[in-house]
Amino acid sequence: MNKLTVDIQNVFEGSSVPAHAQFQTWAQSAWLGEHPSEVTVRIVDTLESQALNNEFRGKDKPTNVLSFPFEAPAGITVPLAGDLVICAPVVECEAAEQHKTLTAHWAHMVVHGMLHLQGYDHVDDEDAEVMEALEIRLLAQLGFGNPYEAEETEQDS
Repeated sequence: MNKLTVDIQNVFEGSSVPAHAQFQTWAQSAWLGEHPSEVTVRIVDTLESQALNNEFRGKDKPTNVLSFPFEAPAGITVPLAGDLVICAPVVECEAAEQHKTLTAHWAHMVVHGMLHLQGYDHVDDEDAEVMEALEIRLLAQLGFGNPYEAEETEQDS
């Protein structure tokens, strides 16, 4: 396993944000790269999340996690995976709505974002199945249940 350095930028005024060590563990578990790398995880409020989501995805609302893979200019090799921007209030709200523990949902958002940084996506059904299966496996290795079960159970009832 190659080392992943996690830099945390917490600009959210709240007490529900996990410890740096937890972010390190979750991000490292989802780093599938062959070389050491670095990721910045920025914890934000709804205003910053909404602004970034609008600017980069054309969606004028806050979202749980945004992934910005690092794209080095030609001829430059820098070991950066990219940046994750996680909206703490959205994560808190989703965890409650989906009947998940806050810690489990934070872990899911970090794993989900890290996979996006590495090129995984869920635009079409086939890619979504691959990405979700990998998320489920990685989260199970961390001691968390299937993050999609609670959502399916709610939708089924």
